[in-house]
Amino acid sequence: MNICKDMAKATLTSKGQITIPKEIRDHLGLSAGDRLDFQIADGGAVLVEPETVDFRSLRAVLKPRAGRKVSLSDMDRAVRRGATGR
Repeated sequence: MNICKDMAKATLTSKGQITIPKEIRDHLGLSAGDRLDFQIADGGAVLVEPETVDFRSLRAVLKPRAGRKVSLSDMDRAVRRGATGR
């Protein structure tokens, strides 16, 4: 693990809050409302990773299924069947 010392610093407030420096937010691709996951690694280092994923980044992962397209009325019928148990 490469560590760049003195890359960015933050100050903890009396309420336990920090402002994440812009270069770190940019590096992690963070924006307002994103959630972070904190983990303590062996040796005491704290790892921070974005918890939320922008659904647009998943677009390339999902492949369109070949086959019949479903209309809105087909979806409505399926929802009604599911709600009534029939």
